Amino acid sequence: MKTKVTVVGAGNVGATVAQGIALKELADVVLVDIVEGVPQGKSLDMMETAPVEKYDSILRGTNTYDGTEDSDVVVITAGLPRKPGMSRDDLLWKNEEIVGGVTAEVAKRSPNAIIIVVSNPLDAMCEVARRVSKFPRERVLGMAGVLDSARMRAFIAMELNVSVENTHAFVLGGHGDTMVPLPRYSTVAGIPITELIAKERIDAIVDRTRNGGAEIVNLLKTSAWYAPGASTVEMVEAILKDKRKILPCAAFLQGEYGYNDLFVGVPVKLGRNGMEQIIEIKLEDDEAAALRKSADAVKELVDKLKTP
Repeated sequence: MKTKVTVVGAGNVGATVAQGIALKELADVVLVDIVEGVPQGKSLDMMETAPVEKYDSILRGTNTYDGTEDSDVVVITAGLPRKPGMSRDDLLWKNEEIVGGVTAEVAKRSPNAIIIVVSNPLDAMCEVARRVSKFPRERVLGMAGVLDSARMRAFIAMELNVSVENTHAFVLGGHGDTMVPLPRYSTVAGIPITELIAKERIDAIVDRTRNGGAEIVNLLKTSAWYAPGASTVEMVEAILKDKRKILPCAAFLQGEYGYNDLFVGVPVKLGRNGMEQIIEIKLEDDEAAALRKSADAVKELVDKLKTP
């Protein structure tokens, strides 16, 4: 049986994820959306791209969940996008309803799938997917840290005028304004950025990373999609290729970092079983305090959820 990925939500992020999976020939893709014609049209457009880009992945669009059965990975991007002036938190209840409904449909058709949640507010939507699917924590993850780290890596490369391939960044915590970029663990060719960049410039990079999504929303008047889409594809690739790659993901903690029953962004070893391991690192007092503030912000949202 060929590998299959279902992407729910054929908007900008979902379509970018589908295209990225096809370009890397990771799997066949089923693109699902409630808007008639949109997933069908985008999938057909990508199929017509295949001869030029030279991939043989099959893409199919649908307005129902028929055909998504036995997916290896399900990516949930469905939900309302942010608009200028909106926080991710403003999306909570509407997207809870959407993500809960999607999860119920895909979980019953693909009971062995790994779910990657992209919808905002990310950490709370992961909890909705976990509750509704009743999947083990290894198979419900959130895409946030890969994106936040990519943004920080880009800003570091811009600051030092070096290749982005030399940059590595470390971001913990919830996907929002309280995320915790860690300059001490962020490097350029193995050299900590604290030895290469002045403190005030590092502070500016950290602040820009925290507000990276809002910066793009203010420019585009809607959410970003290229970087979120590419970041999701990196997670899908690590899982399907069993790479055991360590990536920052929203994971359901059970004692790690001192937190229980909460999705928080942490370094995760990703492989064919989903979350293979959570990597714990030693935090300084100020870093631990920042992570606590971020986790508290996530818990405040989760406590407002209506999903049992």
